[in-house]
Amino acid sequence: MKSELPKVLHPVCGRPMLLHVLAAVAELGAEAGAPRVVVVLGHGYDQVVPCLPAGCVVALQERQLGTGHALLAAAHHLLPGPNLVVPGDTPLVTGEALRSLVRDHEASGAAATVLTTMLDDPTGYGRVIRAADGSVSRIVEHRDAGPEELAVHEINSGMYVLPVPLALEILEQVGADNDQGEIYLTDVIAGLRERGEPVSASTVADPSLVLGVNSRAELAEAETLMRLRFKLDGASRLGETRHVDG
Repeated sequence: MKSELPKVLHPVCGRPMLLHVLAAVAELGAEAGAPRVVVVLGHGYDQVVPCLPAGCVVALQERQLGTGHALLAAAHHLLPGPNLVVPGDTPLVTGEALRSLVRDHEASGAAATVLTTMLDDPTGYGRVIRAADGSVSRIVEHRDAGPEELAVHEINSGMYVLPVPLALEILEQVGADNDQGEIYLTDVIAGLRERGEPVSASTVADPSLVLGVNSRAELAEAETLMRLRFKLDGASRLGETRHVDG
């Protein structure tokens, strides 16, 4: 982000993007009853902690070695069972999108579920490769994809429902012995499939809901989309009021 401010504190419509994500997660808590929310922090954590809502548990990732490593950093705080994992830099995600992911996971009976979407131009994103029965066979990063895989337009959002402690056991066995020296959450999907565990997908129709912010340009795009959402929501509420009054 070319800034000393931690990325997740960059504002979208006047609110740090991380707080947009936590607000979406909190909507699920209204139904499930105060779930444990664990926030994994790394660079600039001392600036982020004071901004967190009450009740959040903080796990410190002292070395940033990938998304899977971040989950391992939170291991002691995670409760057994299905755990919802969401990136902190996706400010446009909604409670309804996460609710659909959880519901689809519960209905599938799978060990894990990946939130996916379709992109006209999926360049740079991990491709979701489906098995003949519609389950997720594997997730292939763009740099590792062959011609047939590059032709796939379904991409991984980076949001999952993962089984604990099995996901942690897989990540511990994977290690960081790869070109990037990092551990990824996609390693959990590969590990589950190797063990014969089913993995399902939940697809969101609107790709903007899973937009990640990694640059100033993407931050500006998120701001524009959020303002449009507020405008449409306001118009919708106004229409409902006029209908009732009429």
